[in-house]
Order: sequence, then C-alpha cells, then structure tokens
Amino acid sequence: MRLQINSIRPGEGRALGWSFAYFFCLLAGYYVLRPLRDEMGVAGGVRNLQWLFTATFLVMLAAVPLYGALVARLPRRRFIPVVYHFFAANIAIFWLLLTFDVERVTVARVFFVWISVFNLFAVSVFWSFMADLYSTEQGKRLFAIIAAGGSAGALAGPALAVWLAVPIGPANLLVIAAVLLEAAVLCVTRLETAPREMEKQLHLKTSSETLGGGWLDGVVLLLRSPYLAGIALWVSLLSIAGTFLYFQQANIVAAASDDPAVRTRMFASIDLAVGLLTIVVQFLATGKLIKRFGIGPTLAFLPFVFAAGFAALAATPMLAVVIAFQALQRTANFAVSNPAREVLFTVLAREEKYKAKNVIDIVVFRGADAAGGWLFAALRSLGMELRTISLIAIPLAAAWLMLALALGRAQERRAGG
Repeated sequence: MRLQINSIRPGEGRALGWSFAYFFCLLAGYYVLRPLRDEMGVAGGVRNLQWLFTATFLVMLAAVPLYGALVARLPRRRFIPVVYHFFAANIAIFWLLLTFDVERVTVARVFFVWISVFNLFAVSVFWSFMADLYSTEQGKRLFAIIAAGGSAGALAGPALAVWLAVPIGPANLLVIAAVLLEAAVLCVTRLETAPREMEKQLHLKTSSETLGGGWLDGVVLLLRSPYLAGIALWVSLLSIAGTFLYFQQANIVAAASDDPAVRTRMFASIDLAVGLLTIVVQFLATGKLIKRFGIGPTLAFLPFVFAAGFAALAATPMLAVVIAFQALQRTANFAVSNPAREVLFTVLAREEKYKAKNVIDIVVFRGADAAGGWLFAALRSLGMELRTISLIAIPLAAAWLMLALALGRAQERRAGG
C-alpha cells in the first residue's frame, strides 16, 4: 500500500481525493440499486432476460445521440451534472411507482433496463472525465487509487443493501441511491473549481470548452480508428462472456430460492464479497501489476480468469461455484483490468475520450450484451446444458486474451514507449 500512496506527487492530492470520493459516491449509489436490479430481472422472468438485454440496447441507441448533442453543446462543467441530475430524477419516479405498487412486473422490467443504462452512462462519463483530467503517466500511477474509491463504494453499497433491504424494504433503497448520486455531483463541482496549484498537474483549463461537432461523431471516430475498433472488440468480448455468466447465475439462483427478499440479499452478498476483494487488490497490487507487467498483460488477466472460471463451471454448475466465479471475475475486472483499460483512453484526443469512448462503453457494450443474451437463449433452445455452454465460452476467452496483449502493445506505441 505504501508504494501506491508514494506514487502521489505534489499538487495531485486534492484532485485525487475528490476523484476518489466521486467514484465512491457513484458506485455506492449503483450498488445499493444493483441487488434490486438483479431481483427485478428474476421477477420479470428468467426466460425474458434476453428481451430485457435487447430492450436495454435499443434504449442505448436512442440515448447516445441525445448525449452526443449534449456533449457537443455544453462545456464539461455543465453537461456532467446535467446527466447525473437527470438520473436522480428518474430514481425518484421509480421510488414512487414501486412504493405505490404500480404495475409491479412491468415496472420491474423497465427498472432492469433503466439501471443497465444508468450504470454505463454514469461510469462512462466518470472515466471520460478522469481521462481528460489526468495524463497517461498520471493514469498509470493514480487510476488504481481512483478505482479503489469505486471499490470502496461497491463495498458500502451492498453492505447498505444487505443491512436495509429487509427492514426498510427494497423500494426505499432508491432514496439512498439518489442522495449518493447528488453527492457525486458535489464532487464533480469541487473538481471543476480546483485551486490554481492543481492546474499545474491537471488539464483543468478544458472544463469550460465545448467539443462542438455532431452527435454521430463518436461512431465516425470509432470506424476510422483501428485502435478504437480494437478496444471496442475487447469490450464486446467482455460483455458476451459476462452475459453468459450472468444468465448462468440467474438460472442457478432462481432454482435455489423463490423468495424475492432472500434473492435480493443473496445478490447483495455477492456484491459485498466482490467489494472486499477488489479494494484489497487495488490498494495492494494493481499499481504494481501495471508497472511491472504493462498494460497488455494486465488487461489479459481478466480473460484468463473467465477461461478458468468457465472451466470450473463446466465441471460443477452449482450455486457455490457461480458465486465464487462472479466474485473472482468482477474483482479481476474492477481491481485489475478496468484501471488498465481506462489507461488505453489517455492517449486519445479529447473528442475521442468523450464521444468515441461513450459509444464503446454504451452502444458497443450493450449491443454485445443483447447478442450474448440471444446466443445463450439459442443454445438453451437447442437443448444445451449449462455445462456445455460454459465449454463453448472458453475459446472465446482465449481469443479475448490475445487481443488484450495486442492492445497493450498499441497503447505503448501511442504513448511513445
């Protein structure tokens, strides 16, 4: 841990602290809601999950042009709070609908789609902001610490859900999430009004500039750049593999219990285990791994975990195995591969960081989610068991690992070695 703290240089501490707090509040709010999302997915019908994933993708397609227009016309210090205030208002509406028990099954399905959109938008905006504030060199030193803020939030969120889901009821968790989201907006404001000494280290002068252009610019940038296309493919493979695992989890958990409160608590317990593991790894190991092995091998760690996990699930498709697999892969994602993936964007121009990155994080990710969902449903309709589907996923993870190594080499070339 000492090596991580010693990587902070004069003038970076205050901005780093607000960045840490920003990500903490953002993910704490999301992880208060996540167990409720997973329970809503089961309540809406396990066999309907591929439809929910497809609906999420279609909503993303409609939302991205609106976001692109917002980014083009408003400076960063204005459009980031607008995005989060909008989602906080949505949370208030869902609280009313769930509290008064309005069309519960329909609301459950809409909520499942909404939170999937919220999560990707909120986190994508956060990391675009971080890639804009910090240089590549700073990202390699500091992104693991910033990501640990999110991990602390990912620990606090499910802890609150485990503690409060039964006594106050799942619907009232929404109020806590809305408060945390507004706290994240406060952190954004503090980062944008940073004192002069931080401007020597960070690129804060860009906060009042607009990017201009049109809402389709992100798609055009992605199609023109092999580097961005490679990142998009990496994200697609992550999404498909994660969707396969999520569907396995949904089937196994649905068979284990028919009590909504118990299932919500079970999902929250998985999130709590992930949070504990992730924050320990981020503080003690992530910075060392990136420094010692470079971006490529660090990115490759996650597909390696998926390959090993699917092999274990193929051998024993049981609740304990799927819980352990989820905990390990999400820890590897949040603690190791995700900070490394965000470093890939630090070598890009500002327009690519906000526009192309948003297309990758949202449209590409959720499009692959939908494709993975329908592929899983098709394999099940052909009579394939969960063991067989796990075996099919292993070569997919192997190809994903090779791509990670190639992207790492490309990033190093762009950064000048």
